[in-house]
Amino acid sequence: MKKTNKKIKTVAVYCGHQFGLYPEFERDANLTGELIGKNGLNMVFGGGDVGLMGTVASAALDNGAHVIGISTKHVMALQEPVHKEIDVKIVQGVNERKQKMFELSDAFIILPGGIGTLNEVTDILTMQQIGETKKPIFFLNTNRFWASFHNLIIDMLNNKFIDSLDEYNVHIACDPYELIDWILEYEPAEQFQ
Repeated sequence: MKKTNKKIKTVAVYCGHQFGLYPEFERDANLTGELIGKNGLNMVFGGGDVGLMGTVASAALDNGAHVIGISTKHVMALQEPVHKEIDVKIVQGVNERKQKMFELSDAFIILPGGIGTLNEVTDILTMQQIGETKKPIFFLNTNRFWASFHNLIIDMLNNKFIDSLDEYNVHIACDPYELIDWILEYEPAEQFQ
């Protein structure tokens, strides 16, 4: 039975433009996209049909999601073209790309990825820290990929570079089913910003 969430309608998915070392990364990206589509969510992503990014977008599209790609001319020249059914918006640069993805989304899914994924998630974390947004972040911790990042955040807290974790709206899921359940059941304390 399809679940619905009146609060979260569109998720941005940040993830690698590579497949990574383990087949579980691609498996979970595919299942995440499938669950996004089957549960009536819309998806925003980086626009390329490569790696985990292309996998999650294809699966979401194949399962009924409206998928929007946000990219730049430079990035599109380096990546495989997206599906014709995906609405692609071309912006001037990476910062405008991240801003547009933020504006179009109610929440953020973070799958395994590289430097670009890390940049995108730390931007949202910074916005949460300074009070610019309450939009939630949902990490998918496939193969404990995000464990070392979590440990780094705890080290920052223990070393007094972070005062408290209270200003962050972060959730860590072990598998795509748990991830989607948390998104569908999410109740924000305040309106999305």
